[in-house]
Amino acid sequence: MSSVTLRTGHQLADAGLADPAAIEQIDAVGARYSVAIPANLARLIDPANPDDPIARQFIPDPAELTVAEDELEDPIGDTAHSPVRGLVHRYPDRVLLMPTMSCPVYCRYCFRRDRVGRAADAPTADDLEAAYRYIESTPEIHEVILTGGDPLSLSDTRLERIVARLNGISHLNNIRIHSRVPVALPDRVTDGLVAALRSDIPVWMVLHSNHARELTDDVAAACDRLIRGGIPLLSQSVLLKGVNDDVGTLTDLMKRLIRLRIKPYYLHHPDRARGTARFRLTLAEGRALV
Repeated sequence: MSSVTLRTGHQLADAGLADPAAIEQIDAVGARYSVAIPANLARLIDPANPDDPIARQFIPDPAELTVAEDELEDPIGDTAHSPVRGLVHRYPDRVLLMPTMSCPVYCRYCFRRDRVGRAADAPTADDLEAAYRYIESTPEIHEVILTGGDPLSLSDTRLERIVARLNGISHLNNIRIHSRVPVALPDRVTDGLVAALRSDIPVWMVLHSNHARELTDDVAAACDRLIRGGIPLLSQSVLLKGVNDDVGTLTDLMKRLIRLRIKPYYLHHPDRARGTARFRLTLAEGRALV
């Protein structure tokens, strides 16, 4: 398989990851929701397994175009809690700062799937400056969470500029970065990236991973580079039907995370984003697994 990021039905079919008869259906999903599968993740997919948990997370499915009555365009209420573009202030002491809406891979269950990968939703430099001024003028904010999109999609130069700007705000206690990049593009985690994230206030990274098979040796090396560079790692995982909804799979994931010195942190039920019903378990099923 080449190193090209797969984005279309033809590319997925040529890679042996989709039935050629499904090309039009895949592209119909792609016209509505962003599609991208980097080669690093595509290589993990077993094309002989119709229930492959990696494929289920990333390969578009026609079911995504069916919207249930209780599903929402903005399922966690970002818009209602956004005082300025690119910033969400839902809880008193922390804010989400979204400097990009681009990701290296688009998860089929994403709760921002109506927005990610769409250039029109990306904040401008002026938007970010307004967000910084809002944080500066709100002293009860102690934590800034960089999310999006994936913040590590940005260049080292832009990340360094963002971290430096936040580091200069006296009432901030720490920065948290939520990212799938070390899993999707482990080669992106370079010494230059680690240097760009250094700050006087603590920087924590929350790694998104849902299955132990995602945590390859290359991913382990990327995580080790971050940890040795002074950036502690936590994890966030989404409880997904057909991916990790059994005790054995979750146990393997948590053990692998701990082996890589990543502290298990979040296990989410998926939000009610449009076209994601096939991933959801009931709250009772989630509690039983825990």
